[in-house]
Amino acid sequence: MAWFRKDRKIRTSSRERLEIPADAWDKCEECGHVDITEKFERALQVCPQCGHHRRIDARRYIAILSDPDSFEELFPDIRPVDPLRFEAYADRLAATQKRVGNADAIITGYATLRGSPLHLGAMEFGFMGGSMGSVVGEKIARLAGRSLEHRIPLVLVSTSGGARMQEGILSLMQMAKTSTLISQLRDDGIPYVSIMTNPTTGGVSASYAMQGDVNLAEPGAVIGFAGPRVIKQTIGQDLPEGFQTAEFLVDHGMVDAVVPRGDLADTVAHLLRLMQRLPAEVVD
Repeated sequence: MAWFRKDRKIRTSSRERLEIPADAWDKCEECGHVDITEKFERALQVCPQCGHHRRIDARRYIAILSDPDSFEELFPDIRPVDPLRFEAYADRLAATQKRVGNADAIITGYATLRGSPLHLGAMEFGFMGGSMGSVVGEKIARLAGRSLEHRIPLVLVSTSGGARMQEGILSLMQMAKTSTLISQLRDDGIPYVSIMTNPTTGGVSASYAMQGDVNLAEPGAVIGFAGPRVIKQTIGQDLPEGFQTAEFLVDHGMVDAVVPRGDLADTVAHLLRLMQRLPAEVVD
C-alpha cells in the first residue's frame, strides 16, 4: 500500500544561522535603553535615549577637540616618581601605566581646531581616578607657559577625583603652580577655556579647572570640592536636589554653560575666535 505511505525525507535548512557578537548591543546605565553598540559609538558614548554622557578617555577628547592628524603630543617623557616611598605606589604606577598606556593622568599637546592653533590637555580618569600629582601639575604648567610664549589659546579637559594622596604635599603644591600660570595667561589676554567632565572634584576643581575665561561642563557632570556627605556633615544641613551637578552650577553662576559632547568642538572653536577677535568661521 505504497499509496498511503509517505517516506520521510531529511530536510536541510537553506538559511545560514547568524552568529550575533556578544558586544553587538549596549545598554545605558542611566535609563536602561538598549541599542546597537555602533549607535552609542557614533553618538560619542552618549545615550541616544536619555542623553547620559558616559566617561570616555583622554585621547577621545583630543580627537573631538582637534582637527584630524593635527595633534602633536608635548612632554610625553615626564614620568611620575615615588618621592615619599608610599607603600605600593611604585607598583601601582607601573601597573596603571601598562593598563592605560599613558605615563600619567594627562595628555598634553599642540593641535589645530577648525584651522586655528591651540594647546590642548585632556585628563585620563582611568589613571588612578585622574588624580593630580606632580606630573599633571608640571605638564599643565609647561603647556600654559608655552601658550604664554607663543600666544596660543589653552584648552583643558578635566576629569579627576582630586590631588594624589600618594604624593602628599607635593600634589597639593600643584594647585598653586598651575593657578599662577593660568593667572599669567589672563594678564596677557591669552584665552583659556576649561571643560569639566564627570567628575571634576577636589584640588583640580579648586584650581585650574574653575579658572577658565569660559568654564564649560558636560551634561550631568559632578563638579565640586568635597563630597556631598562631607559637606552635609560639616554644615549640618540637607543639600539641595542636584547639588554639584553641572546644571546646578550653571544656575548658580559657577559654570558658564552646559555643552553636550557633540557640540564641544563647535562651541570651543567659536569661543576662541571671539576671544581672539578673529572673523567668524565661514560655513558652506
